[in-house]
Order: sequence, then C-alpha cells, then structure tokens
Amino acid sequence: MEDLFSLPIFFITFRESLETAIIVSVLLAFIKRTLDPQRDAVLYSTMVRQVWLGTAVGVLVCILLGAVLIGGVYGLAADEMGGAEDIWEGLFSLGASLVITLMGAVLLRVTKLQDKWHAKLSKALSSTNEDSGRHGTFMDRFRFLSEKYALFILPFITVLREGFEGVLFIAGVGIGLPVTSIPLSVLSGLLVGAVVGLVIYKGSNVAPIQYFLVFSTCFLYLVAAGLFSKGVWHLEAHQWNLIVGGDAAELGSGPGSYDIRRSVWHVNCCNPDLNGGGVWGIFNAVLGWQNSATVGSVVSYNLYWIAVALGFAAMACREQARWPFHKADAGRRGAAPAEADREPLLAGGAR
Repeated sequence: MEDLFSLPIFFITFRESLETAIIVSVLLAFIKRTLDPQRDAVLYSTMVRQVWLGTAVGVLVCILLGAVLIGGVYGLAADEMGGAEDIWEGLFSLGASLVITLMGAVLLRVTKLQDKWHAKLSKALSSTNEDSGRHGTFMDRFRFLSEKYALFILPFITVLREGFEGVLFIAGVGIGLPVTSIPLSVLSGLLVGAVVGLVIYKGSNVAPIQYFLVFSTCFLYLVAAGLFSKGVWHLEAHQWNLIVGGDAAELGSGPGSYDIRRSVWHVNCCNPDLNGGGVWGIFNAVLGWQNSATVGSVVSYNLYWIAVALGFAAMACREQARWPFHKADAGRRGAAPAEADREPLLAGGAR
C-alpha cells in the first residue's frame, strides 16, 4: 500500500487544493447568482471564462515551476531550498490575503449596486474603454487592467500560491517515498478538494443571494486573515532558520523547533507541517492555524481584523456622507440618499 499511496502527500495536496476550490467555487457561484445566463449571456460567459482562464494559467505555471523545482531537488542541497521556501510562502500568502480582502469588499457591496455594476462591468470588459487604458496615465492603465481582469487575477494568484506551496511540500516529503506513491496520492487529494468546492458551489445556489454574499464574504475574510498571519509567521520562521542553521521543522515539534523569545504559545501536538498535517493541515490551509504561534503572527492576525473593521466603518460613513465627529452641512445631508448609488470598489475606470 505504501508503494501506491502516501497519506502525507494526500493531505498536503488536499489542503492546498481546498483553498483554491473554495475561492473558485465562490466566484463561479457569485457570477451565476448575480448575472442571468440568458439575458447577460456575453457578460456571463466572459466572466466565467476569466475565472477558469486564471485557474488554468495558475495550474500551468505551477506545473512548470514544479517540474523545475522537483527536478532541482536532486541537484541542489535540500537545506538551500528550505532556506528560500519560507520567504516565498510568506510573500505569496501576504499577496493573496490582500487580493482576497479587496475582492471581499466588492462582493459585499454588490446587492445594492447590481444594475449599475452590470452596466459598468460590461463597459470595463468591452473594448469601448480601450483608449483610456492605452493612452491614459499609468494609474489609469493600471485601474483599467485591474477592472477588466479582476476575475482572472484572484484565481490565478490563489492557484499560484497554493500550487507552489504544495510543490515544495511534496518535493520535500517525496524524497523519502517511492515515486509510485506520488501520482495516486496527488490525484486523490485534488479530486477530494474539487468535490468539496463543488459542494460549496451547489449549496450556494439554494441560499438567498444576500445570505450567500454575507456568508461567503465572511468565510473569505477568515481565509484572508489566516493567510496574512501565516505570511508573517513564515517570514519569522525564515529568520529562526537562519539562526539554527537549517530548517527548524526538521527538529519536529519540541525544543529548538521554534524561537522561544517570540513565542506566544506552543503545543507539541497539532503540527500542520508533520505527516501531511491531517485535520490540522486543513485548519492551517483555511484558517492559518499554527501549533507554534509567534508574536508577529498573533499581532498581525488581530491587526488584520482591526484594519478590516476600520475599512468597513469608513465605507459605511462614506456611503452615508457623514463621518464621526463631523457635522454634515445641509448640502451633504440632502445628497445622502444619492450615496446609495455610489459605484463599487474597482469600478472607477468604467465611467
């Protein structure tokens, strides 16, 4: 059995594909519930194509990177590879957290702005706005591209980050395992992750759109908060690896595997990086769980939620045209009802 199937590789693949499947399924369900495939056939197919194209390009890039990295494992020292692993994972985690945070704000505001959003997004995805994208300022071009390919960027970055992380883990674990045990384990993990994403996608169709958007946005922010905390954790882990002169994860979960000077808590069990992680590996992929929390990871997790709360409070004040401790004049009060028509985030270039 060990020659055909590896449980650690299965859990590694499953936990990396789960997050990707969740985000892709949320995007597809959002498009399906927001647009009428019959009435908005062109826009619907364009948005769905962006999601799948972003996913496919991300998978292709991961395959190419995986071939290079796994092939290089046998030519380079494992310690050198491990030294850069935490930096890559930390940077990709922070970047993915930022993208998911911005997309979550867009999803949550759609219920009040569907008609206007449809019209503006149709213009953003069409060629009528190409002139501003080609001849405007750098920020105009950047805004134009971010709007036009917003649904391409999110799955692409998510797949790239998760796939790259999975390739690194599989390369490290697979060295001590028979080569024949890798294909079935990887395919099984991908299949189970895809099934979970399909269940989420199908389940979203029976919920009212308001509840679906709120639930999916809250879930996305839980994922983003975990990614932000995990990104900081990986950067701190890299500093500790430099001090101990190797990969501290190889020491297990006991003394020496973590920096006690920056430790907030540490438990010898529940390690998401050992033997595929099991349930704790899934918690790590979705919620950012670590059995050895650092000051930076805990503080960054709380600061993330404070920043999100302040951001939504600012959005609410802006829509009501009234800021705390600021007395609105009569003109602004009269204009307050019209603020309900304020365009959503990332829609500025579709004017």
